[in-house]
Amino acid sequence: MLPLKDDIPSRRFPFVTYSIIAINVVVFFFEATMGKEQLQAFIELVAVIPAEYTTFLQGEPVPLLKLIVAPFASMFLHGGWMHLLGNMWFLYLFGDNVEDSMGHFRFLVFYLLSGLAATVAHILVNPLSSVPIVGASGAISGVVGAYFLMFPTARVLTLVPIFFFVDIVLLPAMVFIGLWFLFQFWSGLLSLAVPHLGGVAWWAHIGGFLAGLILTPIMRERRKPSRYRVRIYHRYW
Repeated sequence: MLPLKDDIPSRRFPFVTYSIIAINVVVFFFEATMGKEQLQAFIELVAVIPAEYTTFLQGEPVPLLKLIVAPFASMFLHGGWMHLLGNMWFLYLFGDNVEDSMGHFRFLVFYLLSGLAATVAHILVNPLSSVPIVGASGAISGVVGAYFLMFPTARVLTLVPIFFFVDIVLLPAMVFIGLWFLFQFWSGLLSLAVPHLGGVAWWAHIGGFLAGLILTPIMRERRKPSRYRVRIYHRYW
């Protein structure tokens, strides 16, 4: 399922959301300037690699770069155009309303904390993995969790594939996000039997989403949300 639009407008310009999107795009273009071997070396240097965080169990210290820089750097690195576009589309669609409800600074802190929680969840499930973690999806999963709590009755215009056909339907946010989370959870369970299933850090998504549910009541502003909605249509034809 692909979300196309929701019916909750923002009252404030979501400049933090747009800034995060812009930074991710700029970083990706920077990645694109590198050769394959150079890019691999760069990612191994600045991205989170779970096995490097469990070396302390053998008495080896975690490098300072990996301890401080890598958890944040990994949130702004992507493995390809589709990886980047998919993540940025979800952030664009759901981030503006969450930022509007939290305020700009709180939303930025919330986003980063969700990303860190997602990284921790992935490391806990895959402590010996030598595969670098890249992508904003863990932090964005936190944003999706916040949207689930704050706008459960919002409607999401959704592209739904049905065998060889597609349909466009309106789904309540709690239904769309609920189905999305069930897919992440089921895929996460399968990945326990088949490591690196699809090359996706499923438990980072799950950890980020749960972090979003926990942090939202703390981070949201104490004001009544607007009931105004934009009318969107079931069909365009």
